[in-house]
Amino acid sequence: MAPKLTEEMKALAEYFEKCGLSPVRSLETVKNPKTSAPAHALFVDNKLDARGLNDKQGMLVLSIAKDGAKLSAEEKAYLVDAVADGRLKAADQVSAGVKYLTANPAPVDTAAFDKACGVGFSATPEEILALVRSYVEEHKAELSWAAFGKTTGQFKTHEGLRWANALEVKNATEKVFEEVLGPKTAPAKAPPKAPAKPKEEAAGSADVPPEEMFATGWISKLHKPGGNPQPIPERMTEHLAATGGKVFTRFPPEPNGFLHIGHSKAIAVNFGYAKYHKGHCYLRFDDTNPEAEEQIYFDKILEAVRWLGYEPYKITHSSDNFQKLYDLAIMLIKKGLAYTSDDTAEEIAAQRGGKDHGPRHESKDRNKPVEQSLAEFADMKAGKYKPGQMTLRMKQDMLSGNPVMWDIIAYRVLETPHHRTGRDWCIYPTYDFTHCLCDSFENISHSLCTTEFIGAREAYEWLCDALEVYKPRQSEYGRLSLEGTITSKRKLLKLVKDGHVSGWDDPRLYTLVALKRRGVPPGAIINFVSNLGISTSASHVQLPRFEQTVRQHLETTTPRLMMVLNPVRVTIENLPSTFVEFVEKPIHPKNPSMGSNKVPFTSTIFIDTDDFKTTASPDFFRLSPGATVGLLNVPHPITYVSHEVDAKGDVTSIVCRYDDSPSAPKPKAWIQWVAEHAESNSPVKVEETRIFKRLFKSDDPASLGDAYIQDIDKDSLKRILGALLEVGIWKVIEDSLAAVKKTAEERRKEAEKAGTEAPPQVEGVEAVRFQGLRVAYFALDYDSKLTSGAVAGAKREDKLVLNMIAPLKAAKGA
Repeated sequence: MAPKLTEEMKALAEYFEKCGLSPVRSLETVKNPKTSAPAHALFVDNKLDARGLNDKQGMLVLSIAKDGAKLSAEEKAYLVDAVADGRLKAADQVSAGVKYLTANPAPVDTAAFDKACGVGFSATPEEILALVRSYVEEHKAELSWAAFGKTTGQFKTHEGLRWANALEVKNATEKVFEEVLGPKTAPAKAPPKAPAKPKEEAAGSADVPPEEMFATGWISKLHKPGGNPQPIPERMTEHLAATGGKVFTRFPPEPNGFLHIGHSKAIAVNFGYAKYHKGHCYLRFDDTNPEAEEQIYFDKILEAVRWLGYEPYKITHSSDNFQKLYDLAIMLIKKGLAYTSDDTAEEIAAQRGGKDHGPRHESKDRNKPVEQSLAEFADMKAGKYKPGQMTLRMKQDMLSGNPVMWDIIAYRVLETPHHRTGRDWCIYPTYDFTHCLCDSFENISHSLCTTEFIGAREAYEWLCDALEVYKPRQSEYGRLSLEGTITSKRKLLKLVKDGHVSGWDDPRLYTLVALKRRGVPPGAIINFVSNLGISTSASHVQLPRFEQTVRQHLETTTPRLMMVLNPVRVTIENLPSTFVEFVEKPIHPKNPSMGSNKVPFTSTIFIDTDDFKTTASPDFFRLSPGATVGLLNVPHPITYVSHEVDAKGDVTSIVCRYDDSPSAPKPKAWIQWVAEHAESNSPVKVEETRIFKRLFKSDDPASLGDAYIQDIDKDSLKRILGALLEVGIWKVIEDSLAAVKKTAEERRKEAEKAGTEAPPQVEGVEAVRFQGLRVAYFALDYDSKLTSGAVAGAKREDKLVLNMIAPLKAAKGA
């Protein structure tokens, strides 16, 4: 749970929005006191609320506030002007500008500044190619394909290439490397390995093992168990005695919504860090707000953790500690460090300076007698106050520059029954009171959270010290978000309730239940997080990068099946109607260990309408009048004879000849197909194939406020009825579901051996994944109905519904 916003923080966020920052970016900025103060000063000094900047420009100004702290006001203003007038358009340019002004103080030589920052730089592909050739010629002795990445890295500081388009530089470098070294050859293949166990896939398998993200960078330098100092040394002695010196972490979600892609990083970091250090990770439900909690959220959060390949050391709840937390609240009052207050929300906001950020002042209740606070707190517990009439506030430091130290609320009255404790309690501790103490109770050695909690760390440590309990060390990493997505619970709920999507698991969303339904492998998500690494900087990632990671994972793990998305019948006139030949085809052409299967080839086949044109064209190499085309895995090609169209001009059937003569023309292209063969139950009809595009048209729909609804792409879902598959789909279904059951059984045995509760099976039909050759990657949807799944084929009542997981890479040429 993020720290609650004070009225002052809300007002500051509104100001940042007026300056051009998106709502999400504004909130992230105000939650970090280390960056919000210098950013606010820079924005005010340069009157950015009247300059019409966009979110990207606002982000660049934020980087000036952060990286240009040592510059003079005049130099900062110069950089801000360069952003506002469009001269500086990228973060690299702003960094170069800060570096230039640090070395060359004002007054600024504009021409030299522009050159140093790449202002107005342009280079044609031909000019880029010439510069790359020149560089390679000078460094021929050290040239090799293994050094390709190093070479392109050098161009980031090359005077003529630093500001060039990165993709054009990469393409030019590949071309020059091929000219000098010849085509890149694949490394020698290792002996074929047995197919990976499904369980290993669930945990993630990448070129670089996921655990490598804990071996480098910021997170590799965290303290060792016992390395977080305690004001009372005995507390560390007790802690190490309880943990045995092991790493203990926790993943503490609120059970008030479905987890999204950002949570996958929190899961991977907390569970992965403990696993890497041979420690343990708790799953702790922060269930202190009964008004927003539902059982389905508890269930789906646990399912998501297990789906991603992790098993909690223990499953706990903040509510396990309600009595202990209450007792500590009484102790805090007795120490003179908490007081009851009937201040309204408006009065509390005024005490904190209000919207105008004026002077702060103490509550009238701050110095009331301890006995009075104890009595009123007991009355709160006894139900004598209605919600909002009385709270318990911590007596912190109203003079602090950190808003979370301004006497924040520790307990409030809520009348909603709790899902676990019923009506035993009518007062509930807040996140700020609960979180650090539950970390202490569970002897957490590393409290890992996102950077939005940096400001909360001071209150976290203050409370532990005030109560003289063991104090865990909080460490913060950058959060993960994807462009073009919405993760706000309120906004997602509106999408669901208003029918813009089918539910929280609509495959166009980026909740974990939606990604699971779409068929995204859990291992691909862990690989994605691992490849990004862990640092203190937020990761706002482009969607194509996520899709590419998913594609790379599917490329090595999924079987290939012939699939015709929009079929048209082809009759091969020179083959008898009874002709049948079983053609053997590889399940994965690049992975022989997956084996092969056989499909029938007959005189009646179906091809995709995209593989036929009614008029010949010199740049179209598939089937057309007068053309010969190959059929994948079939010995000989077919040659066009004729076709028929309906009243609308749509092709309804095609006639071809099977060309098995020695003089048959060699085809320039091969297309996929499926045959009609009743005895083999071929082809397999797909009830519905769902093709997805991104739900929102803009890269930052969250910045649009409530207008994000108008940003929905009405064509983001395309339903195709009647696609056809080869009969090999039944073997894929059978093997995939058997693998899921095997994984569940292996985990059950592990739990039995460890003496813990056996986790249930968390994967279903979405684990049936395959590549429709030359179409896309697909998975079965929950709407499918399987009564057989046998190799022999489907029963009449079987129904297949497919979701597109990810498109294929764009093909070169036709």
